[in-house]
Amino acid sequence: MSVSEINEQLIPFTPIRLESMDRVKLMNRIDTKFAFDKNTLIRLLPKLESDYFVLEIENKRALAYESLYFDEATFTFFKDHHNRRSNRYKIRIRNYVDSGVFFFEIKHKKKGRTDKCRISTSNFHDVLSNQEDQLIREEVHRSYDLVPILKNGFTRITLVNKNSNERLTLDFNLLFSKGDQRVALESLVIAELKQERINRRSPFFEQMKANQLRPYRLSKYCLGVMELFGEERPKANRFKRKLQYLEKINYHAA
Repeated sequence: MSVSEINEQLIPFTPIRLESMDRVKLMNRIDTKFAFDKNTLIRLLPKLESDYFVLEIENKRALAYESLYFDEATFTFFKDHHNRRSNRYKIRIRNYVDSGVFFFEIKHKKKGRTDKCRISTSNFHDVLSNQEDQLIREEVHRSYDLVPILKNGFTRITLVNKNSNERLTLDFNLLFSKGDQRVALESLVIAELKQERINRRSPFFEQMKANQLRPYRLSKYCLGVMELFGEERPKANRFKRKLQYLEKINYHAA
């Protein structure tokens, strides 16, 4: 299923411009993730049209994103996530391709809430700048011996609730890479509902319940580590069943 087919489903949505997104920046929020396939996405989109705007940039509604993730060589951040540490971080450079901007971003997960801070940066780079190191010291209050671990790319639809402070991202065409190694999960959709506080009466939550789809916790970074590193990564028994489930969704729909 192509991006153009998905774009057809987005035509009826009322667009929202990037400059109008301030009310749903939600830099401190609760994230709820779901996983399903592109066929389900096609069925869902018409049911969301009346409740959500769609972000449009340069006449595009399915937008390209790229990320470079950093971790220590011992996979500190990956292990923190796997071991369910309630206070954990992800650090990345993200390229908002269609906006033409790069940000250095720190995501802090603490007691179920996500706090994100970021600064502008220039392109991808393997060695962090003094300004980026300073941000880590200010936000994390410790230093890490960080190295680039993997890149990912994906296509994203961003929907904005018309009536509440809520944003929904729908990511598909996932590609993970390190060096010459590539793993593509093109039919998997990772949905992330971003809210100030959990509201299960959200139109998207209602659709998930109607389709018997339950929240599913696994970050794209951890998914990429699982797919790319094999025996090089730490043991990750808790993630194996999740990985099998996500791969089943992807390959069943492909």
